[in-house]
Amino acid sequence: MLKQILADHSLDQLVNVSTLPGIVGHAIAMPDIHEGYGFPIGGVAAFDLDDGIISPGGIGYDINCGVRLLATRESFERIGEKIPAIAREIYRRVPSGVGKGNLITFTLNRLDKVLHEGAPCMVEFGYGEKEDLDHIESGGVLEAASPAKVSQQAKQRGMDQLGTMGAGNHFVEIDRVAEIFDHEAAERMGLFKGQVVIQLHTGSRGLGHQIATDHIRIMNRAMPAYGITVPDRELGCAPFRSPEGQDYFSAMSAGANFAWANRQLITWEIRQAWTAVIGHNPLRVVYDVAHNIAKLETHELDGKTRQLLVHRKGATRAFPGQPVIIPGSMGTASFVLEGESASMLQSFGSSCHGAGRSMSRNRAKQMVQGGRLMQELESMGISVQAGSLSGLAEEAPEAYKDIADVVGTVAAAGIARKVAKLIPVGIMKG
Repeated sequence: MLKQILADHSLDQLVNVSTLPGIVGHAIAMPDIHEGYGFPIGGVAAFDLDDGIISPGGIGYDINCGVRLLATRESFERIGEKIPAIAREIYRRVPSGVGKGNLITFTLNRLDKVLHEGAPCMVEFGYGEKEDLDHIESGGVLEAASPAKVSQQAKQRGMDQLGTMGAGNHFVEIDRVAEIFDHEAAERMGLFKGQVVIQLHTGSRGLGHQIATDHIRIMNRAMPAYGITVPDRELGCAPFRSPEGQDYFSAMSAGANFAWANRQLITWEIRQAWTAVIGHNPLRVVYDVAHNIAKLETHELDGKTRQLLVHRKGATRAFPGQPVIIPGSMGTASFVLEGESASMLQSFGSSCHGAGRSMSRNRAKQMVQGGRLMQELESMGISVQAGSLSGLAEEAPEAYKDIADVVGTVAAAGIARKVAKLIPVGIMKG
């Protein structure tokens, strides 16, 4: 993996991150690291609240892109023949594709409520159960959110995008639990061998992208006034306590709330699809984790407890005892982990977030034919629903690192231990 990492500029980007004002401890690379905007994807960095900065490049354009795992009560042995029908029905009900909107739209007043209240708001609107919220990072809401700090352009982009998947590496995937590594932890999570589970991976869509675009522009203009220079203009930032820093933190938090609300509405759509094919058999939220976010957290450093602003870009939280969901590349295994105490000592409670790209999207499209890939996946017993063959090629397994190596590194470091291995049986992509 190190040879793959050295093939791009991700480690140069990590060195650049280490020069930012107020950084605490190390700039950290997860084993799925690859080149990103400003910060590398798979990068973690914590900053002092008084002397440190906040940087949109440390969060990413897709604010609170994250993964949710749903557990069914069914075994693959019992309902395996119905997987293609379930995949078709989910694909029909969950809008996907670049810029694709939803028939379920929200007024500006309702959207502001979503931006302020996140996933709990969607449950209030009837799109879920209160128990769902107990299994979402931060309960699905960041209290620092302020809809007033989100531009009208961003809101317009988000009005019809709640409950939509998008494109790129976003997906809904039906899996079977192929292996249990930690039976006690699996039982706590309600997982068993042979079980059918569903993953969904998406974020804040066009709204989050516009929030990042707006505030990167503001911060690049503001940096000279604060005497901040950065080695890469993509590391545009502002002091966390500054008006620009606080405005972005409030807008970013609103974008994170939108993403949790988005995954909550998609969960409702998946449940509707499941009921249409299987009948009433409720899907339970195992956990929902963010992997593009900055959060205020308390960590112990050099024997002292400090509140820090932790940037996680392409990295997920892995606090002790917390489920950690690591999706693989399309057609390969995914893993459910559980955070361990060493994560708090080594990585500010953080883990990897996926396999990590080893090949650019353009290169993947040159190397892989989407039609042939679909045939290969179908021959493996995976039902595929995709709106674009070229988009499918971008996410080919050979474009990513080996997920077993990535997860094995995290486990060997004591950051998180393996609980279950998931194998795909149905894939839905934009």
